[in-house]
Amino acid sequence: MKTQLLQATEIVLTTFIFSALIMFLMRKVAVHINAMDVPTTEEGNRHIHTTSTPKLGGLGIFLGFLFGYMLFGEQSIRMNSILIGSFIIVLMGIVDDLKPVKAKYRFLVHIVAASVIVFYGGILLDVITAFGYTFDFGILAYPITIFFIVACTDIIDLIDGLDGLSGGICSIFYLTIAIIGAYQGRFGSLVMVLTLIMLGSTLGFLMHNFHPAKIFAGDCVTFMGFIIAVISLLEFKGPALISFFVPVAILAIPILDTLFAIIRRLLKGQPPFQADKQHLHHQLLGMNFSHVVTVLIIYGIDLLFAVATLVFVLMDPKIGQIMFIIIFIIVAWFVFHTSIISDKSPQLMKKIESKLKIKKKTKTKK
Repeated sequence: MKTQLLQATEIVLTTFIFSALIMFLMRKVAVHINAMDVPTTEEGNRHIHTTSTPKLGGLGIFLGFLFGYMLFGEQSIRMNSILIGSFIIVLMGIVDDLKPVKAKYRFLVHIVAASVIVFYGGILLDVITAFGYTFDFGILAYPITIFFIVACTDIIDLIDGLDGLSGGICSIFYLTIAIIGAYQGRFGSLVMVLTLIMLGSTLGFLMHNFHPAKIFAGDCVTFMGFIIAVISLLEFKGPALISFFVPVAILAIPILDTLFAIIRRLLKGQPPFQADKQHLHHQLLGMNFSHVVTVLIIYGIDLLFAVATLVFVLMDPKIGQIMFIIIFIIVAWFVFHTSIISDKSPQLMKKIESKLKIKKKTKTKK
């Protein structure tokens, strides 16, 4: 066990150091080819930073991933499909960083990358058992798996709005999966090697990306979401529904933020994927929290979901369920006290709270 832990530490440290060092080169390359994120003064822009920043951090993470694979990975059909799919995702990201590409074309490329994983790698979400029933998706397993991969890929892109946010959330995911894998004795498996390599590579990027960021992931941030989807399918593709629930629970924050955004835009009659400035981090910034504190608060909430997941899987499912219920109550309170879904939510809560105060005063007088 000690030897395996040392090997796991070696993987993380090696890829961390490589990634942290390669980011210096990525910053220079980004400036040289003009892959820069330039803030605008146009009305409605979503930029929070005020200075031009290099955008090839996601490429640096990918290079750290390749370096880790060369040292610690083993060749297989599945691994080949992951490498090919990742290359497609990163290539699209680089092109988009140099010259913005329409969303429909990015979406199409993500489908192609996901299809490589499904049809060439043979990685499928095909059977799930829940409540005593077994659901065999049959031919539908192919579109369902592709949808899952594309959704994870784009969800991480959608939350990439503050320095250190996407990198930190992805790191929490990789760390949680690594702990579960270590506890279950899965050292040496493909999914553990991938997880440890990505943990080190992402942490190396985070050193340069935490506020004030010296480099952004750019559109290559989708690579992190892509690998998260692959890890989820490899590790928790078992027949039990609870296995599939684990990665979803760890990603609760980006999933909920995306869900709230879609509902919010539909209520306003806007396209569901139209950009706006009412995401979770925008709401916290609107409460006068600083940039760093906002990111740390989101880290904290995400860590609560991760801890609840660890308790649920490794210790006591009932205690884990109670923790999830408490966390969701906190999330519900936040939803109704902000405009993350509807501009009317805060006013509605004020009316309810004022009515409750009136009732309490009436009872006191009696």
